[in-house]
Amino acid sequence: MALDKVLYTAKMHTTGGRDGGASRSSDGRLEVKHSSPGGPGTGTNPEQLFAAGWSACFIGAMKAVAHQQKLRLPEDLAVDAEVDLGKSGDNYQLAARLNVTIPGMDKKQAQELVEAAHQVCPYSRATRGNIEVELRVV
Repeated sequence: MALDKVLYTAKMHTTGGRDGGASRSSDGRLEVKHSSPGGPGTGTNPEQLFAAGWSACFIGAMKAVAHQQKLRLPEDLAVDAEVDLGKSGDNYQLAARLNVTIPGMDKKQAQELVEAAHQVCPYSRATRGNIEVELRVV
């Protein structure tokens, strides 16, 4: 699907990959070192970065849906994203869980909000049909 309008382009320069590599954004706001999950090193890994991006974006989607539905969300709403890296046959594969906390909101209403946000969040849309995703209201 082609974009009708580009709102923002993130630009990262990465060298070395997972094992001892590093990434730096074109604007200098983000600079991270990489290391393999569970391996030596103090860097982050692509799965953690993906989880951070998706959870932040998902909160934005929840806020957008809540605004449309004239709902008030608490300041301390949170998403704990878990991204698994595993194998399916000979191929590497991701799976994810988004654990959403909306203090003070009825669980049924919170689940409906989460489901609606999952329909509009760009990360959710990008992964739909490609990886297993579980949404949990906790």
